[in-house]
Amino acid sequence: MSQVAMDQSTAGQKTKRINWIAALRARFVDVRVTVIFIVILILLWEAIVRLLHVPLYIMPPPSRVVYQFFRNFPLIAEYTVWTAGETLAGFFVSLIIAIPLSMVIAFSKLLRQTIYPIAVGLEMVPKIAFAPLFVTWFGFGYAPKIIIVFLVCFFPIVLSGILAFSSLSLELGYLGESTGADFKTMFWKIRLPAALPQLFVGIKGAALNATVGATIAEWIGGDAGLGYYLQIASGDLRVDLAFAIIGMLASLGLVLFYTVMSLETRIIPWHVSQRTIQTHTGL
Repeated sequence: MSQVAMDQSTAGQKTKRINWIAALRARFVDVRVTVIFIVILILLWEAIVRLLHVPLYIMPPPSRVVYQFFRNFPLIAEYTVWTAGETLAGFFVSLIIAIPLSMVIAFSKLLRQTIYPIAVGLEMVPKIAFAPLFVTWFGFGYAPKIIIVFLVCFFPIVLSGILAFSSLSLELGYLGESTGADFKTMFWKIRLPAALPQLFVGIKGAALNATVGATIAEWIGGDAGLGYYLQIASGDLRVDLAFAIIGMLASLGLVLFYTVMSLETRIIPWHVSQRTIQTHTGL
């Protein structure tokens, strides 16, 4: 390798390193602003509740919520594992089934005329309406909870997937045809990459709602899990404990959501939604 090529390679590595550091710094600034805002809200909450002498059974201060969280942490942690298992199982099963099904429906006129309207109709039905039925059919075990989470996650992914795979622009279609690409090549090189941004919209929506489905299922017919524990705390008017459980549920949902966002960034870094940081940092 010539000296010029080595110098160019070294310069390229330095540029990548500088870009990575700048992007990391931009992310840190964004996170810092968010954390400061949340801290200010918590301090205001604490001050208002104490100054107005609000009863604990109506609105506890954050300090009391934190106290109850650590006091009951062993049981909260145990139920978190239970709820997380239901959430992840239902979410991943919905991914495995919904994405291939959405592709099949998108490429089939008959299925778009038959299955698609049914999917839209079922998406409009509140999933909580199915919970008592599943408890009656499958009992109080793991199965009804996973099915509820599956239903909550399944329809957003299917509907977004159908839209994604059937919305290829004419320009991209003509481009693929002009190169003589066959259907397989068109799918892997053009149609699938073009569909991924819209598909991730549905996946992120499903990730946000997955813990909601698990909580509803545990509320209706559960004997373990954060939803079950939340129902007990609310019934006993232990609002501080209820807020601690809600905080854990929110954390569980955020972990799943940001995991999906991280995968999105890695899979479609070329999409405009993933170039925001580069635009802001001037990279």
